[in-house]
Amino acid sequence: MATITPATITPSWAMTYDNLTTMVLQYLERSDQATINAIPTFITLAEFEIAQEIKTLGQMAVATATMTPNNPVLAKPARWRKTVSMTLTKSDGTQQPVLLRKLEYLENYWPNPTQTDVPLFYADSDYQHWYLAPTPDQAYSFEILYYERIQPLSSVNQTNWLTQYAPNAMLYGTLLQAMLFLKNDNRAVFQQKYTEAINALKTEDVARVGDRQAVAVDS
Repeated sequence: MATITPATITPSWAMTYDNLTTMVLQYLERSDQATINAIPTFITLAEFEIAQEIKTLGQMAVATATMTPNNPVLAKPARWRKTVSMTLTKSDGTQQPVLLRKLEYLENYWPNPTQTDVPLFYADSDYQHWYLAPTPDQAYSFEILYYERIQPLSSVNQTNWLTQYAPNAMLYGTLLQAMLFLKNDNRAVFQQKYTEAINALKTEDVARVGDRQAVAVDS
């Protein structure tokens, strides 16, 4: 059977942190140092705003690690936002899902954390940690499927998912943050463009979630 190799397409233009900064100054028609110094803040606030609007698109990640015997606490990955699933591998090589429950349920189900067994449940104990029950009796390897906050843009990290797949949302979102800083009420056009970009992303996000569910049902 022949193998189809996709053609490599080099985009004529790609958004980076540096050219986003330049575009923002051009749109604002400003060159004063106070505005220049504030642009990194505008970009960061725009990233957080988009992340709040779009909770899943382009942000799914997989992490693998090993549980510590006799320790029910697991550290979450950097930039974790929401867990999708957790699966551990038992000593015989079989995989077992670890199910999400409330922390209170785990504390009631396994009140003595010094007793150990194969973990069946996990809970969010805080933003940085999960809690397991039963407490692991072995160093089980496990895999986490989760949503993460996208790697923030900076002068060191010039591109991320947003610059590659949602540059219009990044541009207009950054400009909206700048309007607030400059106390400029003439932001209706930027707001409309930003809303259109976000709505397009939401539509794509819903379609992907639907596709994921359909695959799960068919499987």
